[in-house]
Amino acid sequence: MDEVEALAAPWRVLAAVGQTQHVTRAAQALGLQQPTVSRALARVQRAVGVPLVVPEGRGVRLTAAGRALAEVAGRALADLDRGVRTVRDDDAVQTGRVSLGFLHTLGAVAVPGLVRAFRQEHPGVRFRLHQGAAGAVLDQLTTGEVDLVLTSPVPDRPGLLCDPLVEQPLVVGLPQEHPLAVPGPLDLAAVADEEFVLFEPGYGLREAAEVLFARHGIVPRVAFEGQDSHTLRGLVAAGLGVAVLPAAQRGTAEAFAGVVERPLTGPASTRVLGLVRREEALPRVAAAFREVVLARPDLLRA
Repeated sequence: MDEVEALAAPWRVLAAVGQTQHVTRAAQALGLQQPTVSRALARVQRAVGVPLVVPEGRGVRLTAAGRALAEVAGRALADLDRGVRTVRDDDAVQTGRVSLGFLHTLGAVAVPGLVRAFRQEHPGVRFRLHQGAAGAVLDQLTTGEVDLVLTSPVPDRPGLLCDPLVEQPLVVGLPQEHPLAVPGPLDLAAVADEEFVLFEPGYGLREAAEVLFARHGIVPRVAFEGQDSHTLRGLVAAGLGVAVLPAAQRGTAEAFAGVVERPLTGPASTRVLGLVRREEALPRVAAAFREVVLARPDLLRA
């Protein structure tokens, strides 16, 4: 008998007596001795403080209050059994569920690659995925809605721990017809007078861009603020402005026709991707997924 079963045992006895209407038959159904059943009923009665059993012959029978409580206990125990099975299944390394938050820019290649790599060894594991801005997914982590978050920049929040994973180069996306749309690195100061299409405030890449702007003394003229790199690249291709982006991942739709990417030069020209968790212990299946992420940083590189 595990600890959960031990805690529920007296109430399970009461529910069984209510179902069988007989102490001996309840004892047989539970595989217990009759004195054990009687002691369990007495324990519940003391805890409740209301008469639940009365003597009858050489045994006892339930009172009206005992029968009513036995019915309630039966329903509650069924819910408890289902809940215990669910949380144990969700925690198990082979059958559990990983709740992962991640940035929009990691959704095309990086996260699918990590999920695929983990499920090769753990095919029964399920994933609950949450995609959003850095601030939003970190809030979900803090409240316990997700187990792990893949994000950038690396956060400095009380109660959170972070494993830095890789540095991703940042680029300036330029329309193909732009005079600076040529191969090679580029200093951000060269496009200081351009209009920019940027991520909305709260996104990690907006924070990275603002660090760059501050470093170069640039006050950007903002033509558009968006939520995903596909939209920003499309607007760059349309000539609406230039953008600060992570380098497009090879073999994806991120590599828009009509957009030329030039790597940024100088400090703050990369972003660090990290895997963030709460200080408390991870569920076993989430801990196993974390080990795979730490072992496969190649899946996060452009």
